[in-house]
Amino acid sequence: MMKTFFVFCFKDKSGIEYGIGYKQIAIKNMEIKIRQEQENDYKAVYELIELAFRNMEESDHSEHFLVERLRKSEAFIPELSLVAEKDGEIIGHILMTKVEIVSAVKATTTLALAPVAVLPKYQGQGVGGTLICEVHKRATELGYGSAVLLGHKDYYPKFGYKKAIDFGIEFPFEVPYEYCMVIELLPNALKNVQGVVKYSKPFINE
Repeated sequence: MMKTFFVFCFKDKSGIEYGIGYKQIAIKNMEIKIRQEQENDYKAVYELIELAFRNMEESDHSEHFLVERLRKSEAFIPELSLVAEKDGEIIGHILMTKVEIVSAVKATTTLALAPVAVLPKYQGQGVGGTLICEVHKRATELGYGSAVLLGHKDYYPKFGYKKAIDFGIEFPFEVPYEYCMVIELLPNALKNVQGVVKYSKPFINE
């Protein structure tokens, strides 16, 4: 699928903003292609992720290893591992994998968005936002209704993410609550869903 210049996130028929949000994501003077990651992309994606997070203070600089572990796990969904290409070069990558929200009475399958990586020279140009929009769209097409993430409190709300604590959902990490977010990719997907996010083993490096 080609994404050229502008990518539009959607609303439902009633006009309610949900899923991938409502903001227009501009791709500045670029034509990029979003597609599913293939096995022969792994080396380029590994190098891209390492470079994307190399100088990020908030990072533990292990995201490229996390992706390698996730690909080998039961949490991996090949259709939700996407790359962005420009002129044949992979310039961005995004991944959503299966996790659960667990309470005393039930466990609900959801998705974890992590990581999102863009080559430094293309950061700030809408590539990451385009990947987020597209992976959300493909997740709903596969029947997934929600997602969780740990991320920047000012960036991800642009795409519909809200504080998890407002839904009665907690994360198993000691981080400020405003960085712990969830999204309903489909309306009311998190209605009556509460509990603690249970990440797959690759996230805890087991």
